[in-house]
Amino acid sequence: MSGGSVAWATADPYAAALRTGRGPLFLRRTDGWLLPLEVERWCGQADRVDREVLDRCEGAVLDVGCGPGRLVAELAARGRTVLGIDVSEAAVDHTIRLGGQALRRSVFEPLPGEGRWDTVLLMDGNIGIGGEPSALLDRAAALLRPGGLLIAETVPGHVDERARVQVVDTVGAGRATGAPFPWARLGTPALLRYARRAGWRPVAQWSAGGRCFAALRTRHAKSSAEPPKRTAVISSQRVRKPSGQRPVADR
Repeated sequence: MSGGSVAWATADPYAAALRTGRGPLFLRRTDGWLLPLEVERWCGQADRVDREVLDRCEGAVLDVGCGPGRLVAELAARGRTVLGIDVSEAAVDHTIRLGGQALRRSVFEPLPGEGRWDTVLLMDGNIGIGGEPSALLDRAAALLRPGGLLIAETVPGHVDERARVQVVDTVGAGRATGAPFPWARLGTPALLRYARRAGWRPVAQWSAGGRCFAALRTRHAKSSAEPPKRTAVISSQRVRKPSGQRPVADR
């Protein structure tokens, strides 16, 4: 998992696109297939579809793979407790400039408030992080409180794909930095299959603006389960001053 995070973080075309707010930018599979990345939308303000997703969020929100931070900024403007994490320094910088809180961190590294987040977001294709949806779902469950909410954006149709990809900025050979890293693409039916096997409870699925989403809940705690962790190991102080609300303020 960490190898893929490093490759993404050091992909210069990605950082350059976030700094300028413009594409083109693609994920290129090893067979040459290109997946366009929606840089302009990511670098803009939260749109109507985004806001409808955020209306469903509960309590304190962790945005995994927050990118340039439009969702973190929108939730912060609503007065919500929210933290974005991303492996890209450019993404974290952009989120902080928008007034959001963000850490340069992989989802598979120690994070603040583990076991106590109310909502985890996996938007903009971030269900693909690490290339193993089952492992990512297990990690999300560990971050959430018992009964917590996961909202994931999926791709249309019956897609269940694993690939190794690089970030490039042209339709030709393009510039790519670092080794290819693992990625996944899932439609809602595939996500629900993985989720049910892992004990998640599907609660909603919907589409809007040509985008698809699913909401899931974790299992409720059993009486014999260990209590949630009260602290998390933090090696970075890139997060802005916390609001004093749980769980972002934990050190």
